[in-house]
Parts: sequence; C-alpha cells; structure tokens
Amino acid sequence: MTGAIAGAEPRLWAVVGATGTGKSALSLDLAEALAGRGRPAEIVNVDAMQLYRGMDIGTAKLPASERRGIPHHLFDALEPSEEATVAWYQPRARAAIAEIHSGGSDAILVGGSGLYASSVLFDFRFPPRDDALRGRLESELAARGVDPLLERLRGIAPDVAAAVDARNPRRVVRALEVALLGGDAQVVLPEEPRPWLPGTGRTRIIGVACDRATLVERLDRRVEAMWADGIVDEVRRLIPHGIATGPTASRAIGYAQALAQLEGRMSADEAIAETQSLTRRYARKQVSWFKRYPGIAWVDGPDLAAIVLG
Repeated sequence: MTGAIAGAEPRLWAVVGATGTGKSALSLDLAEALAGRGRPAEIVNVDAMQLYRGMDIGTAKLPASERRGIPHHLFDALEPSEEATVAWYQPRARAAIAEIHSGGSDAILVGGSGLYASSVLFDFRFPPRDDALRGRLESELAARGVDPLLERLRGIAPDVAAAVDARNPRRVVRALEVALLGGDAQVVLPEEPRPWLPGTGRTRIIGVACDRATLVERLDRRVEAMWADGIVDEVRRLIPHGIATGPTASRAIGYAQALAQLEGRMSADEAIAETQSLTRRYARKQVSWFKRYPGIAWVDGPDLAAIVLG
C-alpha cells in the first residue's frame, strides 16, 4: 500500500473492524502519519452509537481532549430520543467527506458499524421510503400490535417475513413499508461492490484485527470498566433526553442493560453478564461483515500506522 503524497488527489481511508480492536487509536496515528507526509486528515465517525450526544462511556467515545487536535465529524450528532438509520447517515457522511476533500485533506472513516460503513464506501442504494405510509403503519402498530403487520408481510413477501426480527416492531414496520412500495427490504453488501468515490486508488480500507482469545478478554474487561466508570449514572442522566424511549439508543448494547438495571429488571451482575455476551456476539458479526470487503488490508501490531503507510 503506497503512502499519501502532498499535492495528490485526496483519499478516503476506512479504519474498520470489531469493537475493542483499537480503531480509534489507529485513526489518530494514521492522521498524524498522513500529516507528516504533507496531507492533513480529518476523522468521520462510522459508529452508529457514537452519533448520540451523551452516550460516551458505553460507546468508548474518544473525549475531545484526547483527539490530538484532529477534526472529528458526526460525533454527538443526534439526541438519544432520535432514530439513527443508515439512510439518514449516508448523505451526511458523504457530505462531510466531500467537504474535507474540498479543503485538500484526506478523510478517515472510523468505526465498526458495518452497514453504515458500506453505505459510504460502496455504490449503495436503499429501499424506497414513504413517510406517510410509515406513519399509517406505525399507527396500526400502536393500535393492534406487531402480529397483524407481520401477517400482512407474510402475504406480500414471505422470505422477508421469515428473515425479519419479529421481536423488533420497528424493523417489521420498515420491512412492510418497503414491501408495500415494491422494494427489497433485505439490504446487504453487493456481491461485487463498487467504490463510491471515483478515481483509482482513492479509497483504502484497513481492517484492524485481533486474535479471538485476546479480543474476548479485552471486551469482557471493557464491559466491567463501563460499569465501574458509571454507565448506569450516564443512563440516568440521559433519561430526560429520551434514551428510554429512543428507537435506536434504547436498544444499544450496554445501555439497554443499564436501563434494565435502573428499572429493577436486572441486577448489576446480570446486566454486566448480558452486555458481555452480546458484545462478544456483536464482535463476531462485525468480523464476518468486514471480511467480505474487497481489497481490505488487515493489520495487527504495535505500529499500525507505519504498517499501513509503509
């Protein structure tokens, strides 16, 4: 992989991988290494939960004081009461990257939300939307529950109905909306994805790797540290901002369990154990997702920026 050269066309770098692998640290090292080669760089968040203001402990969000003076974008962009979707995120991330490039800097996309990353990196289109139809379906959901919606979906798109998470009413509503509009609700990474950014070699994808045993130990300790650092108090402070009812934030790993603890539905030990289990499972899914990326360069080591740029 060749290094960036001052005066060359700006690049898009993506630093992806499982949670807990050190992506944030690598992104900062990479930005500094690029600056040393005459190309300043700015960081764009691609972690869905780090979009939320106040959700810091449970997302391992890097404090502003530790960002080494490097501009960061799309952190703290939403209130916990608001819904985060890939369709909302994609145009904003691409606009941020375009603005960074227009200033002559490289952009570094950093995070582990696979579908969000794919939506930016590749020529990625989404199913149709109709806000009025969505509103009617949500009213029906509130009045009658999820089962009638699921039954309608089975009649229109049985394969989608079989695959959708029936325990998540929001996803059932979205799947039925798309089916009624004649689209395909199963958005996946294309088999032969084409880079979104035009120009040969302008996109570089770096996967941050870690052996499974080490990662599991690291993730379990991280969850314990979340509770020690006060995630329950963080959630308590966020309740007035809508975290208990937010369609996305309320389901975030760690936050859902801290909410359950606050509401007396789980003990602290139970909340920690469930968060550890879900985090390990999520990390496996992240690795599987990013392994499909064409041209991804997997790195693991103490001086990752040097490996990437060397």
